[in-house]
Amino acid sequence: MEGECNCNFFQRSKPYIAMISLQFGYAGMNIITKVSLNRGMSHYALVVYRNAFATLVIAPFALLLERKIRPKMTFMMFLQIFVLSLLGPLIDQNFYYAGLKLTSPTFSCAITNMLSAMTFVIAVLCRMEKVNLKKIGSQAKVFGTIVTMCGAILMTLYKGQIVNLIWSNQITGTYDKEWLKGSILLIFATLAWASFFILQAITMRKYTAPLSLIALVCFMGTLQSMALTFVMEHNTSVWAIGFDMNLLAAAYAGIVSSSIAYYVHGQVMEKKGPVFVTAFSPFMMIIVAIMGSFILAEKFYIGGIVGALVILVGLYFVLWGKYKENEIEESSVIIEAVKGINGNNQMMIIVINDIEMSKNSEKIISTAPVFSFPMLTREAPKS
Repeated sequence: MEGECNCNFFQRSKPYIAMISLQFGYAGMNIITKVSLNRGMSHYALVVYRNAFATLVIAPFALLLERKIRPKMTFMMFLQIFVLSLLGPLIDQNFYYAGLKLTSPTFSCAITNMLSAMTFVIAVLCRMEKVNLKKIGSQAKVFGTIVTMCGAILMTLYKGQIVNLIWSNQITGTYDKEWLKGSILLIFATLAWASFFILQAITMRKYTAPLSLIALVCFMGTLQSMALTFVMEHNTSVWAIGFDMNLLAAAYAGIVSSSIAYYVHGQVMEKKGPVFVTAFSPFMMIIVAIMGSFILAEKFYIGGIVGALVILVGLYFVLWGKYKENEIEESSVIIEAVKGINGNNQMMIIVINDIEMSKNSEKIISTAPVFSFPMLTREAPKS
């Protein structure tokens, strides 16, 4: 019984462990990419290499593991994949790298904390999330969304004085003057990313081969980004890459932040929804802030700190509201105590554990004896 409880706890904890682990991967990507961009690498070329690496890594697994379950490609499915490539690899990554170059890693991560609120708004518009203002959960999510937006506006419009840390007082760090431009680019990147999550959740309902979907999105994104780079960069030297930080930035971002992250996002989103997936970005901001202050001598501003705290408060309300709704509506695990009399006139308590085991809504009812009473097992009626 104890082993079964531990197993169930681990199964229910896996989405949380996966999302927290991803934040460490994203944090490393932000630091490495910032160093590469500061050394002069074009963010357009970086996006091309990133998605090329992602395609090379994920495509072999997709071809081998999903050759029997890969759905047929239709025009509507191709159109959805094309739009996914526009939203993710092209718009989101290019805007994010451009904003990161004009601001700082910690500021960029703080702005992307709007992701959960933006995803919630788009999910409501797409009728993937329900809002009932009579319920505390919906009230918390709406309030958290408003607070998050206010925090982002504060960070964008107000910088304030520099807050020097003990270990960085002797290091001079400068910020580019186009701070506002970088903030706007980051906001648009976050909006594109939120839209990507929503469309990915919709697409995965019909295209049930997640690895193949990711490979196609990354491959399409590579072609789109390559076309954009030829238009925006007329100097062929931007394509030059060797065994240096530029190669590390492209490979790391492609393998960790694109191929692995897209796959994990899809798997967790299928079980928990897009709002859950986007609610863990505050961890990335904390990790990047610590790493950035040591590695990049990053300076922190009063406006950025206050705005980030406001965003975190808003995110807490969004996540708490989502948790309260899941607590009420979740039907994956139902535990009931039923009293009965068996053939020997013994009192018994049946614990029914109703677990959704597959997409076909097949359910298994397990029972467990309480105290020393006999155990009774019965099958669930098929829905």
